[in-house]
Amino acid sequence: MSKVCQLTGKRPISGHNVSHSNVKTKRRFIPNLKKKRFYIPETDKWVTLKVSTSALRNINKLGIYAYLKKLEAKGIDTGVEL
Repeated sequence: MSKVCQLTGKRPISGHNVSHSNVKTKRRFIPNLKKKRFYIPETDKWVTLKVSTSALRNINKLGIYAYLKKLEAKGIDTGVEL
């Protein structure tokens, strides 16, 4: 299971843990992803997406259909047919 948001494209990035003595060790910053099922009343379909919590906030604000239309207008492939 890949750790990539289907809507925003957020993925793990790498960085360092830095100790008090300034010793750096590699680490990964993993996005906060949730598997969520959405109902789209305009198309009368249920869609399951793996989305980041920041994408969930945008969906709560705009609505799932409007958010998907906005991404489609930008040319981002979400894997959802509208």
